[in-house]
Amino acid sequence: MLKAQYQTRGPVPQDVIEAVELQLPAPAAGQVRIKVAAAPINPSDVLTLTGEYGMLPPLPAIGGNEGVGRVEALGPEVNNLKVGQLVLLPVGCGTWVSHLNAPANKLIPLPEADPLQLAMLTVNPPTASLMLSEFVDLQPGDWVIQNAANSGVGSYLIQLAKLRGFKTLNVVRRDSAVAGVQAEGGDLVLVDGPDLAKRVRAATGGEAVRLGIDAVGGAATDHLAASLSEGGVLVNYGMMSRQPCQVSPASFVFRDVSLRGFWLAKWFQKATPAEQMKVFGELTQLIASGKLHSRVAATYDVSQIKEAVAAAASAERDGKILIVPK
Repeated sequence: MLKAQYQTRGPVPQDVIEAVELQLPAPAAGQVRIKVAAAPINPSDVLTLTGEYGMLPPLPAIGGNEGVGRVEALGPEVNNLKVGQLVLLPVGCGTWVSHLNAPANKLIPLPEADPLQLAMLTVNPPTASLMLSEFVDLQPGDWVIQNAANSGVGSYLIQLAKLRGFKTLNVVRRDSAVAGVQAEGGDLVLVDGPDLAKRVRAATGGEAVRLGIDAVGGAATDHLAASLSEGGVLVNYGMMSRQPCQVSPASFVFRDVSLRGFWLAKWFQKATPAEQMKVFGELTQLIASGKLHSRVAATYDVSQIKEAVAAAASAERDGKILIVPK
């Protein structure tokens, strides 16, 4: 048994984490032993290793915030789960491991479907879904613009928008990313640049674009803000450029554009259990049925954690990196 552990944080994320031997006691009363099936590496995980994320666990820590596994053994007093059952792991439990013990009442049973796709359920799909619904009352036929369209969230946003009847303007930072976003179903794909707003207006025929989604920060935020129509809302959820959001006063003053932030952890704190189950119930069914998916670039064993984190931190990858224990 192995775990991916880090005792310090630093600017090169793969340098601070390593695979070490894991020893687990037998499951206690109310617990089950789980063999992890798959656990993704998200941008937030990389920022946690570098110390730049908004919520940092105490050290030493085990990496990974989401994933799925199969019940391997039941502790005393557990009667709601079965050995072999596929379950969603608790958020933030340290999922880059081969095995873990977890409270049975914190595990969500999942339908039998691709574990790699279900492993990515907890973070990116609800982020995309909620940003489409929480800030602007979009109607079928409306446009939404996003950057980092080739990211995990970007892919889910394209698919969910299409299912809801919205049209997407998808901005990427390199020409080589265009074809992949088109293949995901993006209605229009544009490479970012200072003249983005002009190209957006030409592509849409001047139709209103009331919602923008920004994962990059820096000048890219301003490019999206300038592309929005009067009274548009721009939602930032990331800082891939590692630069503060920049927006010209012209967007704020003359066109009443507003800039908001979204962090799924905050939504979890405020949402009722019923609201959470509604969102996750819908997304689970979409993923299990194959209507919602994410590209997978590569999978790695826990023993390859340094290579896996380096791949996840690379700007050139096409799809998600996942830990899939042997």
